Parts: sequence; C-alpha cells; structure tokens
Amino acid sequence: MNRTFVPARPSRIVKPVAAVLGTVLLTVSAAACGGGSTPAPITPAASTSATSTPSPPPANALSGRPGRNGRVLVVKLDNTDNARPHAGLSVADVVYLEEVEWGLTRYVAVFSSKPPKVVGPIRSARITDLELLAQYGKVAFAFSGENPRLAPLIAKAPLYDVSAEVSGKGYWRQSGRPAPYDLFANGHTLLTRAPHAVKAHNVGSTFSDAAPRGGRRVHSMTAVWPDAQAQFTWSPQQRRWLLTMDGDPEKTVEGPRLGGTTVIVQYCHVYDSGYGDKFGGVTPMTDTVGSGKAVVFRNGRMYHVTWQRPNAQSGTRWMFRGHDLALAPGQVWILLQNSQRPVTTR
Repeated sequence: MNRTFVPARPSRIVKPVAAVLGTVLLTVSAAACGGGSTPAPITPAASTSATSTPSPPPANALSGRPGRNGRVLVVKLDNTDNARPHAGLSVADVVYLEEVEWGLTRYVAVFSSKPPKVVGPIRSARITDLELLAQYGKVAFAFSGENPRLAPLIAKAPLYDVSAEVSGKGYWRQSGRPAPYDLFANGHTLLTRAPHAVKAHNVGSTFSDAAPRGGRRVHSMTAVWPDAQAQFTWSPQQRRWLLTMDGDPEKTVEGPRLGGTTVIVQYCHVYDSGYGDKFGGVTPMTDTVGSGKAVVFRNGRMYHVTWQRPNAQSGTRWMFRGHDLALAPGQVWILLQNSQRPVTTR
C-alpha cells in the first residue's frame, strides 16, 4: 500500500631463561656420557588452563535481538483512543500498522522471543491479515471477531485459530475499560492452544548492528491515513524511533514508549476488498505479495529500497542497491502504506 506520506589458545608457561639453559645443558651432558644413547625429546609443558571466548547469545530470527526462536503468536489489536494505553506491544518482535475501515488503523503484533503475559485490547481480524501472515508459516492467531463472510477463509488459512470465539481460554474482560476495548489475553496461555505453531525462522530480513553505507539523515517521519497519523522521531539517546500516534506519545501499560530500532514504510496496492463492517465501512485489502517501493529508517537515516515477496509463502526482502539491506537488531515496525500516500520526513 502506498500512501503519502579465536578459537581459545592454551595459555603458555614461560620458564626463566636460566632454567631453560640448565635443562639444555643437562641434556647435552647426558648424551655425552651415555655412549651414544638417544636422549629423550624435550616436550613443552602441557597447558594447565585455557581461556574460552563466550558464544554470543542466540538472536531472534524476526527481530535480530537476543532471544529464542519460540513459537509464533500473532495478535490483532485496536488502535484508537479508547484502546490506549496498549499492553504487551513493547515485547513484540514485529509490529505492523495496517489500514482498516473509515481510514483508521490497527496493529498486528508478532511475538516469538518473549510471549506477552498481558496483551490487548484485542479486536477483529481482517482479510489483509491472512495474506500477510502466510509468510511466517502456521502461526497462532489471536483475535476477536471477523466479518461472517471472512470466517470460512480463516478456517482454511494456514494458521491456528486461537480467537476468543473458538475458546475463551486465555482471555478476560478488564475492568476500567469500555467494551469492546476491554478484551485482553495471556500470550503463554494462548500458545498452549497451539502447541504445534511454527517457530520463528528467517522470513526475509537480515540484521546488523552496523548501519549500511548511504542513506540520508532524517529527524522524523510522518505517515497519514484518512483518520490516523503516525510519526516516528529518532532518539539518539535510546537509539530507536519513538512513536507519536494521532498527536500523542504512544505509551504502554508496561511503561516504555512504543517505537522501533527499525521502521519500514512498505508501499502497497490498497483497494476495496468487498468486505465491510456492520456500519457500512469498506474494508481495505492491502496486497503484500509482489514487489514495490519501501523506505527503511534505522540509526537516524532513511534508505529508499524495494521490497520483494514472490508468493504468499515467501518472506519479504528489503533490497538496497541490489543487496539485502540489514535492519537494526531490535523491534521492527512495518507500516503497510498506500502507494498513493507517500510519507513525509524532516
């Protein structure tokens, strides 16, 4: 959618020079008195200790940060004023921002390295989600509700439906929040409902602490939808892009402000899906299979790239000057943006 915008070495024992010379002289003397007998060879003293270089911690395949490649849980979250502050988003490996009815947006949060103890508020699935998530494999998908016409497609999709409609296990209504913005869940419990969910693996992205050559330095980026706005501002102190959503800093129940070490604007074809909500709103379909333009923001710089995803089962690659552009290890944000609405920067 396009929218505006060494190996370890044994330690050596060093003998004093006098001791070494004494050993050599004694050996020569023994040879002279031994009637031609062959002296025993001198062998170095065996190392009594060895140092080892600790192995780096394993990196999560989806975010590049330290963490295990656990089973993948995907959660659909509301993104309006009534839904804030969110819970659980700060531990997601990848967060998508997608357009829904009436020009609003919703979050699609992908967890693997650390399932959330509390996540929400959880809302309904959309047609875009099915194509988007296929690249991860058979994930556990948590949501609450869907268009009745969409239900058969969800049932056929390569995923485990751990929605609130299938079972209430893992879900609860949280007091102090108005319905329908009060549905929360425990990610660990949801994963018990999908014991064979796929584990995190490479889905196209590469990671490196070192920023690629090139790009242009920017301070912030703003993306707009008909009724939503997301601004990411680079923080040199935190080494990540901090999110301001609809004019307010996007905070979390856990405390940290939302934002990513890498933010990607993926320009896509967005069109009427033929689905809608009960109030007459048209559900957009966002194509994430194919190719197109994108902008990658990392380390205070922006890179104009192309994205490539040949089919629904393929991962998405971010290509810069003919090579994969490495993302910064850490939480990745991907804005699925209408190609007709480019983002602005300053």
